[in-house]
Amino acid sequence: MNLKDKKILVTGSAGFLGKSLIRKLLERGVPEKNIFAPGSAKLDLRKRENCEKAVEGIEVVIHLAGITSGVDFHQKMPAEIFYDNLLMGVELMEAARKAGVRKFVSIGSATEYPDKTPAPFKEENIWDGIPEPTHLPYAIAKKMLLVQAQAYRKQYGFNAIHLLLTSMYGPGEREAGGPIPSIIKRAAEAKKAGASYIEVWGTGKPTRDFLYVEDAAEGILLAAERYDKPEPVNLGSGRGVSIKETAEIILKLTDLRAELRFDASKPDGQMCRILNVERAEKEFGFRASTAFEEGIKETIKYHLG
Repeated sequence: MNLKDKKILVTGSAGFLGKSLIRKLLERGVPEKNIFAPGSAKLDLRKRENCEKAVEGIEVVIHLAGITSGVDFHQKMPAEIFYDNLLMGVELMEAARKAGVRKFVSIGSATEYPDKTPAPFKEENIWDGIPEPTHLPYAIAKKMLLVQAQAYRKQYGFNAIHLLLTSMYGPGEREAGGPIPSIIKRAAEAKKAGASYIEVWGTGKPTRDFLYVEDAAEGILLAAERYDKPEPVNLGSGRGVSIKETAEIILKLTDLRAELRFDASKPDGQMCRILNVERAEKEFGFRASTAFEEGIKETIKYHLG
């Protein structure tokens, strides 16, 4: 699919992934007038009538919008996380189907995988068990969009695809969004105060597959252009790095000589989350290109100037 002449709806456009994806659409030659990016204040997508308005005249939907944040947020707001994410996706896909949208790109999450999935996670393992408890409401809400996409393809011939996105990082991410901006903030505060240590949630042992936001946006657009099958596809770097190693890299790059102290009373979440990325490369030629330390440098530059 050539996106240059398509009218495209991007939900979640105010987020750091949304902003990156819109930049890449413009770089691909999509006219700005063909990109529709209403914020949640303008169109609350939990309401059916707003979803119907959002897809009027639209040919491609890229559904990035989601209610998520760090582990603390997931512990405090499980009901809202489940309801808001499920309702937005279900209502939007139904509205898109009724409106004759040509393609629907649903952005899921690596948290959809069962808690004990062998790493690196392969797409065929997606139904082998229950997701990790901390992210369960979010993961199930997102996973239902995979079920909806496959059901709509089977019954209606609706071209919906589902991408399993790993943990992202990069310029523009909110400080509360994930471990990387949080650790950068604490390192900066410690350096300013002359503190001898910084505290990190959990044991530091969990391993994550971090994907730079620009790479994530590129992978999503390649899938929008080239992938038209019912099976979900992982989007990740395919490389794992522990939270402890991540914090050590941040300390090195911020030139902070301080001790790392881990608060083991706080939850770790899933202990290992690394994706097998072979399907994405085979099906639509995506491979992450940003080295982890280079991505961290750019993220530090954004947060600290």
